[in-house]
Amino acid sequence: MTQKIKPRHPEKVKNPINPIKKKPEWIRSKLSNSKEFFLTKTIVNKNNLITVCQEANCPNITECWSKRHATFMIMGDTCTRACAFCDVKTGKPGKLDEFEPVKIAQAVKKLNLKHVVITSVDRDDLKDGGSNHFFEVISQIRKTNPNTTIEVLTPDFLRKGEAYKKVLEANPDVFNHNIETVPSLYLKVRPGSRYFASLELLKNAKKINKKVFTKSGIMVGLGENKDEILQVMDDLKAADVDFLTIGQYLQPSVKHFPLDRYYTPDEFEELGNIAKAKGFLLVSSSPLTRSSYHADEDFAKLQQKRINIH
Repeated sequence: MTQKIKPRHPEKVKNPINPIKKKPEWIRSKLSNSKEFFLTKTIVNKNNLITVCQEANCPNITECWSKRHATFMIMGDTCTRACAFCDVKTGKPGKLDEFEPVKIAQAVKKLNLKHVVITSVDRDDLKDGGSNHFFEVISQIRKTNPNTTIEVLTPDFLRKGEAYKKVLEANPDVFNHNIETVPSLYLKVRPGSRYFASLELLKNAKKINKKVFTKSGIMVGLGENKDEILQVMDDLKAADVDFLTIGQYLQPSVKHFPLDRYYTPDEFEELGNIAKAKGFLLVSSSPLTRSSYHADEDFAKLQQKRINIH
């Protein structure tokens, strides 16, 4: 008797089929057969680690892994939310791995990372949303790799009170939480999240820790208009966010939220220039920009820009 395979996205099974639009020539990810790529892959697999690079089907995986860059995804591979754009598996997650902080810290050491990005699935099933686990991971990385800078890309900790403060208590160098899209699309694109709760999280993070760099990202191509994008920029600037990323939404499957259109490189350049004029410390705006793309180089730029200001 063959066992029925559980769908990766059970909530999307009954969705209508949305054909995927052909990618333009400016959206082409690079293939790599470099030694570094396979070394990164081996270390990730041998330690049974999860990366958002694999789980979210990132187009930049070969380029980043060839540079020994990987974004580790903690607290399992199953998310309790069902965002319409995301390719991470949804469902009921398992127990937390108490040895995960040590495993991550060891992988950071083996990869000799100067800068590491730690993200996670949403864990609405946990009382603290996973903030204590974030704290343990950051602390263990600091203990094992004192010279490595740490960037966290967190969930929104919605309805978890002040749990997010535990993450900031661990003193990450960058606190990132992606706003993802414009307010008018939230109910369709991020139904389990709230736009203003995400803004508040970013604002509070900077209030609690003035030294931390705050960062957020938005996808375009979901059906938003330019005025809405500019409003999000203003809202993020008002929340004292330092670094804004803008990238193209790429539809993962025919059951995911339909892609409205591809923005041209010139449009990304224009949005980037507008964001810079609004006063963000750093802006990354291009078709293949993702929140963790070139994170180590961008962190160095953030540090330099802050020095130049002072």
